[in-house]
Amino acid sequence: MSTETKTKTASQTKGKKKGKAGKVILCILGVIVLFVAVTALISVIGNSANMKKALSFPKVEYESQLVPEKDAHGNFTFTADRDLKVLQLTDVHIGGGWMCLKKDAMALNAVAAMVTAEKPDLVIVTGDVGYPVPFQAGTFNNKASAKIFAALMDQLGVYWTLAFGNHDTEAYSYFSREKMADFYETDDYKYCLFQSGPEEIDGYGNQIIALKNSTGAVSQLLYVLDSHSYTGGDYLGILWKYDNLHQNQIDWYAETLKTYQEENEAVYGKMGLDKIPMLKSCLFFHIPLTEFKDAWYEYVDNGFQDTENVKYVYGAAGEGKKVVYCGIGDDNLFETVQELGSTQGIFCGHDHLNNFSLEYKGVRLTYGRSVDYLAYPGIYKLGSQRGCTVITYAPDGSMTVTPESYYQEKYTSFYAKEDVTMQEETMLSELPTE
Repeated sequence: MSTETKTKTASQTKGKKKGKAGKVILCILGVIVLFVAVTALISVIGNSANMKKALSFPKVEYESQLVPEKDAHGNFTFTADRDLKVLQLTDVHIGGGWMCLKKDAMALNAVAAMVTAEKPDLVIVTGDVGYPVPFQAGTFNNKASAKIFAALMDQLGVYWTLAFGNHDTEAYSYFSREKMADFYETDDYKYCLFQSGPEEIDGYGNQIIALKNSTGAVSQLLYVLDSHSYTGGDYLGILWKYDNLHQNQIDWYAETLKTYQEENEAVYGKMGLDKIPMLKSCLFFHIPLTEFKDAWYEYVDNGFQDTENVKYVYGAAGEGKKVVYCGIGDDNLFETVQELGSTQGIFCGHDHLNNFSLEYKGVRLTYGRSVDYLAYPGIYKLGSQRGCTVITYAPDGSMTVTPESYYQEKYTSFYAKEDVTMQEETMLSELPTE
């Protein structure tokens, strides 16, 4: 065979190999495109079904529902001379994708059952309405879950707001925190009281909701704050490096508290009161303060017994004997709270299996019970942590805090409740210390 013939044959062989490789690549690309198209279609159909379910629940029946109005500062205000009920929900974790449609439906059912039974004046969600994590939810679209939840709350006819959590706007999500804030602040949802907050303050959703009596005095300020997301270069949240409240948020809290206190003093002055009561307040946000960890660790290290600083109220650290995923930085929010002497309670979410409530240095620190069916592997099969927290504010500003399990008979579900294992609610003293 001549050299020319050999070269021609080799060239033809290479051409055939390239042709085969090209066909393989095209086939792979075709399969990928087909997979994306099919899963997208399933997501659309499934989310439409869950939206239909969200709109199928009846409105909550109130004897006399309070309607909030904006005060001179532009903050929503509830006025009444009776107890006011606030329902804390946290970590609802609606995925909004093809991989979690059944679990999303479970979450909707749980929220509807608890809200309907409690008939709260206000619902505050302390973060993670959505969970657009693609390998569990099957989507990057964080607005899909928000639409379903907002539609549910509007259908129930209950006033509500939320603090953003770390999962509501992941780095890879389609919509930023700013865009999601715009979504929640739209007039499309009559009962959503979300406000983006002052532009000069870090984060989105820093807002105040005031509880007032007929004298014109404010009995309670409810601060809903953005505790941000990841920090320290942990953009994807795989290193558990969580942010803290920022200083300008803390300064805003202190300044606005002073303003409302001064206004109260003017009201009480006209009433001829000699002793002006301190205005009470509570804080709601997603990621727990480091003081949650400090308080729990002190309690554990003392053999699960109260200390001079820590008074146990209820609950357990279901994440582990010493597991509290707080912010990794330093902030002076708790020190400011102590200095001002107004804030009686701080409520957070984030750690789905932690549901303890402690009094630490005179301030009540409380984990809300989570709704989550999705984020933790196998959590949809567990029930002890799932529920809500009922906070009742009396006209004098005092409060009572009650944890409630979703699996009580009083929470009648409109669709069948799932079977779960009620894991032991203990102090977890059998677990090794980290």
